[in-house]
Amino acid sequence: MLRLRESVVRCAWARTPLSFAYHDREWGVPVHDDRLLFEFLVLEGAQAGLSWETILRKREAYRQAFDGFRIARVAAYGESGIAALLANPGIVRNRMKIEAAIANARAVQGVQREFGSLDAHLWRFIGGRTRINRWRNPAEVPARTPESEAMSQDLLGRGFRFVGPTICYAFMQAVGMVNDHTTDCFRHRQLRPIAQ
Repeated sequence: MLRLRESVVRCAWARTPLSFAYHDREWGVPVHDDRLLFEFLVLEGAQAGLSWETILRKREAYRQAFDGFRIARVAAYGESGIAALLANPGIVRNRMKIEAAIANARAVQGVQREFGSLDAHLWRFIGGRTRINRWRNPAEVPARTPESEAMSQDLLGRGFRFVGPTICYAFMQAVGMVNDHTTDCFRHRQLRPIAQ
């Protein structure tokens, strides 16, 4: 007897097994852990000019290279740390992006001192609750919003790098500050109850 596979409707950008797993388990799930928020800041910055699929393939290498994205460890990297990262074929070996990740770790520490956590600071840009959008097709999804522009301006003023408004919006989507799953995607409905 031939069994038909159940068809699952996902956001159009998820096209490979790797992106299916990321889309189905992580993208748009609210994140309130500073280490994971920092990881997404680094990865979104690394992605600039590249495909997200490339970054997903390198994600485990990033975790190893950046000490599990432990903020204090990355903030302490000096020239020898930069040299080791530049020699690591598992990550994007772009000096500006690597130096930005280190500068961002140091800037995160400043935010933590001022606000208690990176989480407390970043989530205030959308009022502390996930914004549930209702996009019917990918063409409706914006690349940036007034909130991502405000976040970008604030972070740049605090010494963060690779945090333009488009990168900030991609970050907001990834960490569940906005639910940008299209309305036909099975995750749009699933994530509504956990939005906070």
